[in-house]
Amino acid sequence: MATIQVVLEEELLKTADRVARRLNLNRSALIRNALREHLKRLRTLEKERLDRQGYEKFPDAEFAVWDGVAAWPEE
Repeated sequence: MATIQVVLEEELLKTADRVARRLNLNRSALIRNALREHLKRLRTLEKERLDRQGYEKFPDAEFAVWDGVAAWPEE
């Protein structure tokens, strides 16, 4: 493991320390866990963005037959 220095706002640090105590973790473990979860969320968001982009570029023709059925009727 590497040791790094991170600058945090005082209130954020206090909150992190309270949560770490409540979870019975040290500050470093709390920050590592939070960073892992955040990076995982970013990867998921990026995959969703790429999926959305792909379906916009190449719509799935298999589901096109449902477009007329799923659409609200004109009044």
